[in-house]
Amino acid sequence: MNKKKFIDPNISIKSRKIDEVFQYMPGTSIPMPSEVEISESGTCNRVCSFCPRSDPDYEDVKEFISNKLHLKLCKELKEFNYSGTIRYSGFVEPMLDKKIYNLIKMVRDHLPNSNIEMVTNGDVLNKNRLKKIFYSGLDRLLISVYDGIEDVYKFEKMCEEVNLNKSQYFIRHRYLPEEKDFGITLSNRAGMMKNAVHKIKPLTKSLKALCYIPSYTFFLDYNGDVLMCPHDWGKKRILGNLKFSTFKEIWTGKLANLSRKELIKGNRNFSPCNVCDVSGTLMGEKHANAWKTKQ
Repeated sequence: MNKKKFIDPNISIKSRKIDEVFQYMPGTSIPMPSEVEISESGTCNRVCSFCPRSDPDYEDVKEFISNKLHLKLCKELKEFNYSGTIRYSGFVEPMLDKKIYNLIKMVRDHLPNSNIEMVTNGDVLNKNRLKKIFYSGLDRLLISVYDGIEDVYKFEKMCEEVNLNKSQYFIRHRYLPEEKDFGITLSNRAGMMKNAVHKIKPLTKSLKALCYIPSYTFFLDYNGDVLMCPHDWGKKRILGNLKFSTFKEIWTGKLANLSRKELIKGNRNFSPCNVCDVSGTLMGEKHANAWKTKQ
């Protein structure tokens, strides 16, 4: 009998927000992404067993997004009155970027109606830094706890001491044992877990399964590359580069539209989707249906 997969309880919150903030590009029937995820560096201070970074060959790159590129994104999203979520997360630890406070403030100044979130492991978090990120404009912090229940209590106390309410932070229990999937919605990260400490093999035959992720997510890497999917740790399918193209050109571009079209039909017969086991229908159906009418 197959073990039931763990589903992160934050997913239901994300799903609701994705549907609540549904925008079209002004004057068009083109859906906007409800989530813009920024992987604003190439580095993380942890090497978790269930992460591709535990593969000895996975490269840690100590480079960070430039202010110029980040400002370009903010200005272009402002043209569309963007009010969805901007999330600092991706493949990295955002708090390692010393200018993260300025990046958050930049978003808040340009996109006052957006929801700004950050995912952190909390390792460099203290009360002063916590206050500073919220003062800069952060709306919600997701803290992934890896070392045990004691850290849950520590971060809850820290958040209470700086007067955050429960809607402003969410603690993810990543210290759970392997039989509980480490408290994460486990996947093979588009085939990138084959040499990780907790090995999950790439699929040998592609799933015939719908995936909505590219219908509602715009994923920007620190170097300007826009990836089709936040699960694409191998960075196999790059839709364009924001340094050389506009947000609109990439979001409505040929490769982005082709990717959506095939995945909405359940066709995963292209890299990296052909080796991926991610469930792509946990959220975003409303966006996928809107794109379907354009095909």
